[in-house]
Amino acid sequence: MSSELNSSPTSLPSTERRKAIHTQLEAARCLSEALFQHTKVDDLIARALAIALEVIGAEAGSVLLADPATKQLVFHHSIGANPVPYGTALPWDKGIAGAVFQSGKPAVIPEVQKDGRHYSAVDKQTGFETRNMVTIPLKRFEGEPIGVLNILNKREGGLYDDDVATLGVISALTAAAIEQARLFEEAKLAEVVRLLGDIGHDIKNMITPVVMGASIVESDLKDLVSGLPASEAGKVQALSASCGEALQMQRRAATRIQDRMREIADCVKGLSAPPQFAPCRVADVVASVREILAVVAESKRITLSTENIDALPIIQADERRLYNAVYNLINNALAEVPDGGSITVRGREDAGAGSIIVSVIDTGRGMPPEIRDSLFTARAISRKPGGTGLGTKIVKDVVDAHGGRITVESEEGVGTTFHLRFPIHH
Repeated sequence: MSSELNSSPTSLPSTERRKAIHTQLEAARCLSEALFQHTKVDDLIARALAIALEVIGAEAGSVLLADPATKQLVFHHSIGANPVPYGTALPWDKGIAGAVFQSGKPAVIPEVQKDGRHYSAVDKQTGFETRNMVTIPLKRFEGEPIGVLNILNKREGGLYDDDVATLGVISALTAAAIEQARLFEEAKLAEVVRLLGDIGHDIKNMITPVVMGASIVESDLKDLVSGLPASEAGKVQALSASCGEALQMQRRAATRIQDRMREIADCVKGLSAPPQFAPCRVADVVASVREILAVVAESKRITLSTENIDALPIIQADERRLYNAVYNLINNALAEVPDGGSITVRGREDAGAGSIIVSVIDTGRGMPPEIRDSLFTARAISRKPGGTGLGTKIVKDVVDAHGGRITVESEEGVGTTFHLRFPIHH
């Protein structure tokens, strides 16, 4: 494996070289045993990086994987006195890591501070001083790189050709294991999609008799009222109207459940049906969500209110998708807000920008910065037990489909506010 060097690394004496070969073989053995005991990508990365640091005898290291959607290299694991936070990203054409990723060739940098490619922003962020560095591309055999492996500050001795060779073995095995883990995850995802289809079919079958039963009850109520004398009919008229409203809500809820299942299935598959844009009144969408979730809010003594939503202009939107986005945000907030708290949906028109802003404001526990900053990205972190992160992905997909934008403000112990901006005319 050829490398790009600022100055050529020293070759080892024959005795040391034999030791280095033994080290490479031992590293390959340990790595093979360790990697194939794990199936999660992040577990694989953590173990591979630990072995690499131990073999080379370095102070710190990190593994960055490429995110094609944002054209960034994202830190998935970091080891050292000042590790880089998970999810930190840098442009994949910047820095030494970016140069290695683009070229697919390793780089040995004995004096990093003298290399003009060094991306010092990460050092400044962590307070770590990088003195020397070996960066190796993570790629399949004769394939394109999927990321890079950084080894920083070798403790003893110079940087040798054998260091590059050893790390090359580790990176090749790691890349292969990552690809294997991803294929395994994709296979599980395919099974989830199949199960979602089955579940959706079962739910439809279970909902159908409920809806039909509701229609029968409604018809019987009408017959009962029409058959009563005028003096008696007035007494049950209010009850009939109340039952009618409840039955209508039941029908709407049944439709929403089926829509929700389709939305989840689309999200899991990474697919989405084309949005159906039509004139949409946001106040009606919010009112539908409140109608469904009011019982949950009341049971927790949470105030669910709106401000200025009725004043928003009619926009071009996919009403079903917009409902799902608002439902997700309010439903998630209900789980975060303590009893006696509040959730407010506030509207504002930005006439100058030709858009509206819908804000969902809660008085919940808030989010730490690492979770807040990862929301609506491919590296989103869920802190709910068994959380999938699908809810936030669905919201982001809805906003993107409308050509809008979503931002979040959150402070632990204070609450969270989501701002959804939608153009009035798509």
